[in-house]
Amino acid sequence: MRIGLITADPGHPVLAATAALLADRHEVTIVDPAGPAGPALADVYLLKAHTRRSLSLAQELEWCGAPVINSAAATELCQDRVRMAELARAADLPFAATRDAGRLAELADPAYPFVVKSRHSRRHDLVARVDGPARLRELVARWPDEPVVTQPFVPGTGWDQKLWVIDRQVFAARRRSELADSEGESGQGQDWEPPADRAALALRVGEVFGLDVYGVDLLDGPAEPVIVDVNAFPGIRGRPGAPEALAALALRVAAERGRGRAGAGPISGQRRGR
Repeated sequence: MRIGLITADPGHPVLAATAALLADRHEVTIVDPAGPAGPALADVYLLKAHTRRSLSLAQELEWCGAPVINSAAATELCQDRVRMAELARAADLPFAATRDAGRLAELADPAYPFVVKSRHSRRHDLVARVDGPARLRELVARWPDEPVVTQPFVPGTGWDQKLWVIDRQVFAARRRSELADSEGESGQGQDWEPPADRAALALRVGEVFGLDVYGVDLLDGPAEPVIVDVNAFPGIRGRPGAPEALAALALRVAAERGRGRAGAGPISGQRRGR
């Protein structure tokens, strides 16, 4: 099998471990999302990049018949927090109330405290708790033209519940929230076995969003868990078994939907989307 990794960071721990598992018996190719896909189609591609160029490349590969995990459409949807919330709420998922607030500088008369996030999810985007006008002015000075969404602040327990799913296998951890008032260092993590209802909720998210590899961020709300974010192909660092699950997923999809080496043809000259 030929497996393509669409990534600008092939040394990422999960990808590197997955590639090492596959390399003994299969051909693993690193595909730079800013460059061409290569002379021939792989049997399957893992899309661990979320830039516009990488999404365009993934879409092109799909047009040529190659399976991509996750699909370009599902990945792109998870980049827009407004669309994400609309889909989740339409499917009766307990997603945090999310309001499109336009540009941050235009945000007026908010109910404090609240959480503000970049509308478009990306590395180093804006995610902050806002307790009052002074904090809001500080953020506006740094991010005046940033399109944002707002969500109510959920105090919870001071721990973020992180659930990651690979081909319906659920991995989990808890991390000290950077947004809550809690003792302990923010970002500090601990192993955590999610209750059955949390694991079932994470699997339901994948069904609704059409994702095979994804993360779900949960908080404990007053009456039920609250989903505050969904991430396509997150890092899943430090979770034993994650590379093995990812390698098995790639091989399964390649076997079920892949074109096979003999059928993989050139893709040069194909029209690039966007």
